[in-house]
Amino acid sequence: MTNLMKYNAANLNQFLDLINRNSIGMNDYFDRLTTIPETQSNYPPYNLVQVSGQEFRLELALAGFKKDEINVYTQEGKLFVEGNKEEPETEKDYIHRGVAARSFTRTWTLTDETEVGSVVFEDGFLEITLQKIIPEHHKRKDYL
Repeated sequence: MTNLMKYNAANLNQFLDLINRNSIGMNDYFDRLTTIPETQSNYPPYNLVQVSGQEFRLELALAGFKKDEINVYTQEGKLFVEGNKEEPETEKDYIHRGVAARSFTRTWTLTDETEVGSVVFEDGFLEITLQKIIPEHHKRKDYL
C-alpha cells in the first residue's frame, strides 16, 4: 500500500494511465473496488493484522453478540460479516449506554488469491484468518 500512497490526486490520472498501459485483466479488480458498499459507521471496531507474508487476521469486537446472531460469508469476491441483533422487548433505563449492540453489515473486497482459512467466535471476539494462495503458475520454479 505504501507504493500507492505516493500518488496523490494531482497525478492520479497518470497512475491510472500507467496501469492501463501495462496490465491485462486488471479491470475486474478496479470494478470490485468501485462497487464497494459504503460503510456509514465504524461499527463494529476491527483490527487487520498481517500474520505473515501470506496470512492475515481480521479481528472484530462483537461484545453483546451471540454466535447465532453473526453471519460470515463470501460472495462475488467480497467478505461479509453481518450481525443481527434484535431489539429488546423492554427498554432498560440506562444511565449510560457505552456498549453498542446493534445490527450491522461490514464488507471487505478480497483478491482472487485470498481465501478464508478459519472463522472463530469466542468471548465476544470474532477472528477471521485470511490466506493468500499463490497459484502454481506464480510459484518459483528452478529450471537449472
